[in-house]
Amino acid sequence: MASQDTYDTTRDARIEVRVSVAQKSLLQHAAALSGRTLSEFVVTSAQDAARRVIAEHESIRLSRDEQLAFVQALLQPPEPNARLKRAAKACLRRGGQRAGA
Repeated sequence: MASQDTYDTTRDARIEVRVSVAQKSLLQHAAALSGRTLSEFVVTSAQDAARRVIAEHESIRLSRDEQLAFVQALLQPPEPNARLKRAAKACLRRGGQRAGA
Protein backbone atom coordinates (compact mmCIF):
# COMPACT_ATOMS: atom_id res chain seq x y z
CA MET A 1 0.00 0.00 0.00
CA ALA A 2 1.68 3.17 -1.17
CA SER A 3 0.88 6.41 0.58
CA GLN A 4 -1.24 8.88 -1.39
CA ASP A 5 1.65 11.28 -2.12
CA THR A 6 3.99 8.51 -3.27
CA TYR A 7 2.49 8.15 -6.73
CA ASP A 8 0.25 11.19 -7.07
CA THR A 9 2.15 12.72 -9.99
CA THR A 10 3.59 11.44 -13.22
CA ARG A 11 6.62 9.33 -12.51
CA ASP A 12 9.14 10.57 -15.04
CA ALA A 13 12.26 10.76 -12.85
CA ARG A 14 14.43 7.74 -12.27
CA ILE A 15 16.87 6.70 -9.56
CA GLU A 16 19.19 3.76 -10.05
CA VAL A 17 21.16 2.17 -7.24
CA ARG A 18 23.49 -0.77 -7.01
CA VAL A 19 23.00 -3.07 -4.06
CA SER A 20 24.46 -6.35 -2.96
CA VAL A 21 22.58 -9.59 -3.51
CA ALA A 22 21.93 -9.75 0.24
CA GLN A 23 20.54 -6.20 0.32
CA LYS A 24 18.23 -6.87 -2.61
CA SER A 25 17.03 -10.08 -1.01
CA LEU A 26 16.32 -8.28 2.26
CA LEU A 27 14.40 -5.51 0.49
CA GLN A 28 12.41 -7.99 -1.59
CA HIS A 29 11.51 -9.97 1.52
CA ALA A 30 10.35 -6.85 3.37
CA ALA A 31 8.38 -5.68 0.31
CA ALA A 32 6.64 -9.04 0.04
CA LEU A 33 5.77 -9.04 3.74
CA SER A 34 4.26 -5.57 3.42
CA GLY A 35 2.29 -6.46 0.29
CA ARG A 36 4.12 -4.01 -1.96
CA THR A 37 6.30 -4.29 -5.00
CA LEU A 38 10.02 -3.83 -4.51
CA SER A 39 9.84 -0.40 -6.17
CA GLU A 40 6.91 0.72 -4.00
CA PHE A 41 8.65 -0.48 -0.86
CA VAL A 42 11.96 1.20 -1.69
CA VAL A 43 10.34 4.50 -2.70
CA THR A 44 8.04 4.75 0.31
CA SER A 45 10.82 3.70 2.69
CA ALA A 46 13.18 6.29 1.21
CA GLN A 47 10.48 8.97 1.45
CA ASP A 48 9.82 8.13 5.08
CA ALA A 49 13.53 8.28 5.88
CA ALA A 50 13.91 11.58 3.99
CA ARG A 51 11.02 13.14 5.90
CA ARG A 52 12.53 12.05 9.23
CA VAL A 53 15.93 13.52 8.34
CA ILE A 54 14.38 16.79 7.20
CA ALA A 55 12.22 17.03 10.34
CA GLU A 56 15.26 16.41 12.55
CA HIS A 57 17.16 19.21 10.84
CA GLU A 58 14.28 21.68 10.77
CA SER A 59 13.31 21.30 14.44
CA ILE A 60 14.92 22.56 17.58
CA ARG A 61 14.63 20.31 20.60
CA LEU A 62 15.42 21.70 24.01
CA SER A 63 15.78 19.95 27.33
CA ARG A 64 13.54 21.11 30.16
CA ASP A 65 16.34 23.28 31.58
CA GLU A 66 17.01 24.79 28.15
CA GLN A 67 13.30 25.53 27.69
CA LEU A 68 13.16 27.32 31.03
CA ALA A 69 16.31 29.32 30.26
CA PHE A 70 14.89 30.33 26.86
CA VAL A 71 11.57 31.49 28.33
CA GLN A 72 13.39 33.33 31.12
CA ALA A 73 15.54 35.14 28.56
CA LEU A 74 12.41 36.18 26.66
CA LEU A 75 10.56 37.34 29.76
CA GLN A 76 13.52 39.05 31.40
CA PRO A 77 16.12 39.82 28.74
CA PRO A 78 19.50 41.04 29.96
CA GLU A 79 20.47 44.67 29.41
CA PRO A 80 22.32 45.18 26.12
CA ASN A 81 26.08 45.41 26.58
CA ALA A 82 28.25 48.17 25.09
CA ARG A 83 29.08 46.16 21.98
CA LEU A 84 25.41 45.52 21.20
CA LYS A 85 24.57 49.21 21.74
CA ARG A 86 27.34 50.24 19.32
CA ALA A 87 26.08 47.75 16.73
CA ALA A 88 22.53 49.06 17.04
CA LYS A 89 23.69 52.66 16.57
CA ALA A 90 25.75 51.66 13.54
CA CYS A 91 22.75 49.89 12.05
CA LEU A 92 20.54 52.94 12.56
CA ARG A 93 23.17 55.19 10.91
CA ARG A 94 23.12 52.91 7.86
CA GLY A 95 19.34 53.25 7.57
CA GLY A 96 18.18 50.33 9.69
CA GLN A 97 14.92 50.62 11.58
CA ARG A 98 14.27 50.23 15.26
CA ALA A 99 12.55 47.04 16.31
CA GLY A 100 8.79 47.50 16.27
CA ALA A 101 9.00 50.55 13.99
